[in-house]
Amino acid sequence: MSSSAPQHPRPAGGHRLWSVDEHLADVLGTVRPLEPIELQLLDAQGCVLVEDVTVPVALPPFDNSSMDGYAVRTADVQGVSEEFPAVLTVIGDVAAGSGELPTVGPGEAARIMTGAPLPPGAEAVVPVEWTDGGTGGGAAAGMTPASAAPDQAGGEVRVHRAAEARAHVRARGSDVQAGDLALAAGTVLGPPQIALLAAIGRGTVRVRPRPRVVVLSTGSELVQPGEPLTAGTIYDSNSFALAAAARDAGAIAYRVGAVADDADTLRSTIEDQLIRADLLVTTGGVSVGAYDVVKEALSSVGSSGSSGTGDSDADVDVDATRIDFRKLAMQPGKPQGFGTIGPDHTPLLALPGNPVSSYVSFELFVRPAIRALMGLPESEVRRPSVRAVLKADQALGSPAGRRQFLRGKYDAETGTVSPVGGSGSHLIAALAHADSLMVVPEDVTSVEPGTELEVVLLG
Repeated sequence: MSSSAPQHPRPAGGHRLWSVDEHLADVLGTVRPLEPIELQLLDAQGCVLVEDVTVPVALPPFDNSSMDGYAVRTADVQGVSEEFPAVLTVIGDVAAGSGELPTVGPGEAARIMTGAPLPPGAEAVVPVEWTDGGTGGGAAAGMTPASAAPDQAGGEVRVHRAAEARAHVRARGSDVQAGDLALAAGTVLGPPQIALLAAIGRGTVRVRPRPRVVVLSTGSELVQPGEPLTAGTIYDSNSFALAAAARDAGAIAYRVGAVADDADTLRSTIEDQLIRADLLVTTGGVSVGAYDVVKEALSSVGSSGSSGTGDSDADVDVDATRIDFRKLAMQPGKPQGFGTIGPDHTPLLALPGNPVSSYVSFELFVRPAIRALMGLPESEVRRPSVRAVLKADQALGSPAGRRQFLRGKYDAETGTVSPVGGSGSHLIAALAHADSLMVVPEDVTSVEPGTELEVVLLG
């Protein structure tokens, strides 16, 4: 399933700095929505509808009771009270799902359950609490189960309160009428939408599927959580963070875990994962170090063994694979890679390895790519942003020429945002307590308390 645009020339990565906006535009200009498929209702949860769905039958399809009680003619219960109740003959039960219905005549009532069709002749429903429940006593608190006292479907019932016409009756079509638009194309299917589709009889629906996102972290120093650490090793948090973030964005995420700093191993792993990926995300190995193997590995993936032609700071363009490694004018997250890979031109985003750099890069570039694959409108592709006033003890510094993204805590009531932790790209604890990113523009090197900033909301 091809999910990206045909190959098109990109500016060489070289040593120039790309802006955040240029890089995002390149990503969104390449990624295309996934092809629609027909899915069972529960499998379609979280997917985007690609067709208008109209209502084939009215909801509810018949007049039905909204209460447990008795179906009556209004004339028979006019002017009644607890002192002078109406005494009606009970002619039978009407339960939800009942087929053949009794006809309610003068002086008669039918015991009726919530959701059951209103029987012919009846004009209203009196709740059981307005009656003696057929017991001959005072006001009833409920009905005796039919299995325990089937005789109470007959006999007499005393009604203590009057009911107006159509009281406690849900009218046919009061929810939706046949021919109404149930759901419009572009709707994301959540539980209420799934319920509506089921209620109008749809067993399947045509949607764009949730993208399958494969997350790989790289680094020989990485150990899986739950295993013991040895000298020089750390736990792999990036693959967990990015897989969780992909799910949060609406994708089906596959976490491959840590791959050692070996180009052949990484290349083989990526090639194995292509079969189940609509989008590949790697983290680590994209900088300028001697062990940044992502560039080396991606020089020949999908190329049937051909060797790469690009250098470490430029394009890699081999057959069906083209990955650009570039530097962005941002902090954190300066080194980035993007392109398409393999015969299906599967999009791949190569993110830096520092935890905060990786997560910020995901929010800015990978999340929009996932949302674009889903076919969501442009207004729902990016995280929402607001303007907020900086609340801090001192000015915040920012490097010249870089768009900085600082972790923050946003207060909607006061319209303020406070920094959380420092600017270091390794400070994952601070990230766990942040709910937003404060954006410092490229031409600003110091932000004084009280300054209004753009704030990207992460929640």
